Order: sequence, then structure tokens, then C-alpha cells
Amino acid sequence: MKDCLCFFGALPEHFAKAFELLAPDLDFTAASTGGLQVALRRGDCLCVEKNAQGAAITWAAPVQVYRALSLLRQHWEEDAFLIEERPCFETAGIMFDVSRNAVLLPETIRYFLRKMALMGLNLGMMYTEDTYEVPGQPYFGYQRGRYTMDELRALDDYAGMLGIELCPCIQTLGHMNRALHWPALAHLKENEELLLADDEATYAFLEQLIAAACAPYRSRRIHIGMDEAGGIGLGTHLRRHGYENPHAIIRRHLARVLEITRRHGLSAMMWSDMFFRPDSPTNGYYDTGMPSREAIDAVPPGITLVYWDYYHESEQDYAGMLAKHAALGAPAAFTGGVWTWCGPALDYAKTIAAAVPALAACKKAGVPLVLAAAWGDNGAESNFLSALLAFQLYAEFTYTGGYDADALARRFACCCGAQARPFLDLSLFNAVPGMRSGALRPVNAAKFLLYQDPLIQLYEADTAGLPMSAHYASLETRYWQYAQENPGFARLFSFYALLAKALSHKCAWHEQAGRAVRERDFAQSARLAEALPETIRAVEELRTAWRVLWESTNRPHGFEIIDLRLGGVAARLSTARVRMEAFAAGALEDIPELSAPALPYTRRDDGTLFGSYAVGEIVSACKIDI
Repeated sequence: MKDCLCFFGALPEHFAKAFELLAPDLDFTAASTGGLQVALRRGDCLCVEKNAQGAAITWAAPVQVYRALSLLRQHWEEDAFLIEERPCFETAGIMFDVSRNAVLLPETIRYFLRKMALMGLNLGMMYTEDTYEVPGQPYFGYQRGRYTMDELRALDDYAGMLGIELCPCIQTLGHMNRALHWPALAHLKENEELLLADDEATYAFLEQLIAAACAPYRSRRIHIGMDEAGGIGLGTHLRRHGYENPHAIIRRHLARVLEITRRHGLSAMMWSDMFFRPDSPTNGYYDTGMPSREAIDAVPPGITLVYWDYYHESEQDYAGMLAKHAALGAPAAFTGGVWTWCGPALDYAKTIAAAVPALAACKKAGVPLVLAAAWGDNGAESNFLSALLAFQLYAEFTYTGGYDADALARRFACCCGAQARPFLDLSLFNAVPGMRSGALRPVNAAKFLLYQDPLIQLYEADTAGLPMSAHYASLETRYWQYAQENPGFARLFSFYALLAKALSHKCAWHEQAGRAVRERDFAQSARLAEALPETIRAVEELRTAWRVLWESTNRPHGFEIIDLRLGGVAARLSTARVRMEAFAAGALEDIPELSAPALPYTRRDDGTLFGSYAVGEIVSACKIDI
């Protein structure tokens, strides 16, 4: 039976509807009389108190009411308690990456908005490179699952009802490959990734993009991107105008973009790396000194610079970069990373190691806005649901000013109805016992072992002697149990059980195939070939489960890439079976791919491995798209 609450006092706008949406997750119901009396009042912090007379909630922002209700549910069995929280960031939220093949269903975003409300996060940023409707541009987002304006407007209304601001994040310079590959838009290219600066057709196009991007939202914020614009001034621009300092080109281009945003009444923010890269000896972001005079002069008034960093694990590193941002003379925000882009399994160990010192440095520096970004680079293989615990971490740090693993787990159980441990254990997919990882590009074993070719085994030397098959067999058992213990996430954890099963079968081959051929062990070769049909079935079972999981949270667009990848894995396993059977029977003198000496690939001199995040660098020494 649900516990009943009776509310009175200073209720936020839309409270009745918002409570109706959140009540099922909290197992509460509302009544005009009876139940626990809950008084609401406005104040300068979040406070929730319960005693014999009832409960009282103080709130400074509407979303804090819904966090307070989750705190009330969490401590419901206590006769009396008092919790007071003062957020250390004015704005904290989530970046929804809906541009890397996986476009979240509107209902999935609504689900996350409800969870954000219970956590107390108050900003959702929609990262849409080309996945939003632009009138007059039919190829923009064509067959990519783009959102209509009506869909985005409805999401904005839903977020606003929960006290959450939703705003657009687009690209106005780089990261435009999927739009620019269409012949109809090729005239706008600087190169395959960048729009052409100093061209009037580009600014007419950007006028359309910005007008369409902001139209569905009540927020007057917009993120204009402009990160990782490598090669600016070195493509079409160079051929037309000759060489020019990249700072000068960026300064002019940004001024034109900001003319457009101001005309639409928007407050713009952008990624900050392009103010650092021209001064870097490596075109890097984090290896420069204090900003040059040219960099400072390139920053226009009125822009907010967003410092992004997913890598460092020292508070001092983050503090140093924040000091460099302060020297640029513009307000700074921060975006940290939830390591979803390393493959099908999120790396929580790296996520937490980077997030905690980053947030601590932001707190000390007085950064007003922080975001957690779960990017989907190289196919969005990690389902967005897997990032929920990281979002809770950002929320708890925001309201408590620190990180406590046990407290985080309790809050997660309340807000999301699941154990924290199965999410944390996803890191085990990426690190087989004995495998050591580099710091800035952590190893991602689940991805490279899933896609490593059975004949062209590029990682054979890197993984020699590691108990890969046994490790993944143990994870299969563990994740079947997690699926039973967490019914709300049974589909997600069943997928990971099947991923572990496929990896276990596949690794049994990888551990032995090269040695069997080089040593001409025909009996072992026959046994390995005989086991491959079961491995192929495991890969097919994984592909089917992956599709079901994908379609439960995403538009169908983009899954064709996963189909092609796993279909390729199955096909190559079939080829490997034919060739190994022939070798074992003496019909094939050699399998030269497997008999070749195994050379280190990603292993450094100190024995650590670095991550392989793109399928094209995993499957073959040949180029996959040539």
C-alpha cells in the first residue's frame, strides 16, 4: 500500500502534475486530507524535516521539492530526521548525447527527466549535431532519427513541469561530418568535419540552424559547440584566402555566430579548447601554459566558456586548467565525462576517479555550472541507462559537496530502484585480471576483444597469458544474478550477461588459436574449430539482445551499425572455422594470419595498455573503408 501525503503551503507551479508523474517511483500518493501532513515553504536552501507533527520541506528552486521528496522516501522509516542541503553549484545536469547514432526515444528522455528531478539536477542539455528538424534543410538529420520541433517542444514542457531547464547544444563549426557528407551541403565544407568560415553561405545556413535549434525551448541558453575544430583555415579556406592565424579565423567566425545568437535573444556558451589548441605544440588542450595574448583577445564579451575534461585524476590538474580559463576573462562552466564511449561497457572506475577531483576543484573555484556528459562516440555502444549511477554521483556532490560511496549507493537505490554494485562492476568488462591500464586513455578490453578478428589477432601479444575466458565466464554468472536482483534493469543486465558469454567463448579461441597453428597442434586446432559454432551462436544471441535493448531506449536508426559489426564478427568466425578445420585435417599447410609472430600493439614499455575506441583500429591492419 502506498504511503499517503497531504501537501499545503508554498507549492511550486505545476506541482500536482509533477507529483503525479513522480509518485509511482516514490511509492507515494497524495490526498487532500489524511496521511502525513507535508508543509512546503520557500527559502534559501533545501531542507526536509520529519517529526511527530508531520513533515516540512523548504525549497529554493522547484526541482529541490522533488529531491526533498526522494529524501523523505529514503528516510521514511525514521520517526524524526532533519536534512539541510545547500548546492555548491547553481546549475548541475546532464548532457544528452543524441548525435552518435543512438537517438533517445522521447519517452526515454522523459524517464531521465523524472530521475533528474528525484536527484535534484536542474539542467538537461540536448547535444544535437544534426538530429533536430531544420525547416528548409531536408538532408539535415536525414535517416538519422532527428527530432521534430513538436517532439522537442513537448520535452521542454515536460522538463519545465519538473523544474528542469532543457536547452540546445549544437555545432556551429566542427563535428559536422554527418551533415556535410551529403552532396547537397558539400559547398559548406572547410574539410570533412568543419564548416567553412568567412563564407556567406555558411552564415545563412547557421542562421537556419540556430533559429530551428532554439525554437522549441523556453530556455534562452544555447551551446554553440565549436570544439575540436582541427584544420580550421587549412582546407578550402586556405585555397581561397591563403594562410592565416587560426585564432584570427576563429575570432571572426565566432563574432558572426554570436551576431546570430544575439539576434535571437540567446545567451551563448561554447567549448573552450579552441582557445588553447593553436598555442599547443601538439594541437592539444591541456598541455599549454597560461593563455597567450592572441587567445585572450579572441574571446568575445558575453560568451561562457565550457571547460571539458574527462581524463585527469588530480584536483591540482583541474585547478590549473580552471586558472587558465579565468585568465581568458570569460565566465567558465565545466563538463565532466561519464566513460560510455569506450565500448559496450561503461568504465565506472575511470569515471569516478576523474569526476570527484574535478567537482572538488570546481567547487573551490566557484564554478556555477557543471554537466555530466555520457558521450556515444563510435556507435553509442553503451546504453544510456548504464550512466544513471554517474548522474546520481554528480547530483550528490552538488548537494553535499563531497563523495561518499555508501551514501551514493543508498541515494541511487531510492531514486533509481537498483543496486549500485552492478553498475560499478561494469568496469570489470574492461580490465581482465593482470591487465594494466594507462591513465588518460584507459584500456577497454570488452570492445577490442569483442571485435578482434579471429584470424588477424592484433591484440594477441598484448593479452598473452591473461585469463580472459575464465574472467568473462565469471561475469556471465554475476550478471545473470544482477538481472534477477534488479528487475527494473533486467533487460540491461541480461545484455551484459550475454556480452560476457560471447566474450568468454571468443576469448577461448583468442587464447589458443595462434599457438595451436604455430606449434602445428592439429588436435587442438580441431577442438578450437569444433567450438566455433557455439561461439557464433553466442554472438548472434548477443546481437538479438542488443537490438531489443537498443529499441527499448532509442530510435531504430543507428543500430544498423551494430548489426554490421556483429554480423561481421559472426562471418569472420565462420571463415576461421573453415580455415582451422582445413588446417587440422592437413588440407591447408598453414594459416599465415595466425602463424605470424605476435607483436605488441597497444602495450607500452611499462606493460600498460591503452584503449582502442574505434572499430576500424581493432579489426584489421587494413583500412576498413578503403
